[in-house]
Amino acid sequence: MAQYFEAHPENPQPRLLKQAATLLQKGGVLAVPTDSSYALVCHLDDRDAVERMRRIRQIDDKHHLTLLCRDLSELASYALVDNRQYRLLKLATPGPYTFILDATKEVPRRVSHPQRKTIGLRVPDRKGLLLLLELHGAPLLATTLIPAGETEPLNDPQLIRERYEKLLDGIVDAGACPDEPTTVLDLTTMANGGDPTVVRQGRGELQPLGL
Repeated sequence: MAQYFEAHPENPQPRLLKQAATLLQKGGVLAVPTDSSYALVCHLDDRDAVERMRRIRQIDDKHHLTLLCRDLSELASYALVDNRQYRLLKLATPGPYTFILDATKEVPRRVSHPQRKTIGLRVPDRKGLLLLLELHGAPLLATTLIPAGETEPLNDPQLIRERYEKLLDGIVDAGACPDEPTTVLDLTTMANGGDPTVVRQGRGELQPLGL
């Protein structure tokens, strides 16, 4: 049965999020709000938790999972980033963008894309989630909370509780999210002098990035 944490959206209570971080460190899978929609998260290095998260979402190992990082310095530990890529990342973070980059050896093979050896990374702009990442002390592996057979993510924490209470270890309720997906940019093409590829246009605007 999932523990339920009601966190203030603007001034999240550290005490509650510390309890949520403890669940993650023990191998838990949680539903948390981001700056785009609710997502499932777990500890990066916990094989069992990663497999549980995939089962809950009913996705296979070809589905890109996203690594949520606190800042660019943390992101650079898990992705190969050159100067051009870094300048674009600096413009876009924190914010509602997901970047596909070549994974470093720090990323377990089971969570990078099996054919391309890439990883999706983002630095979210949501106070409660950033505090949770800080308290956890490491990036979190995430996937948008879209029920199997559906196309839209869940954005109502009460509905998430009704549908997933028996499958999750915790739910962080910090109110509704913007309910618009992130903009996904493939930056691997920049490594060979190319331009970023827009995989999906979402909440993150392209013009401020010069795209």
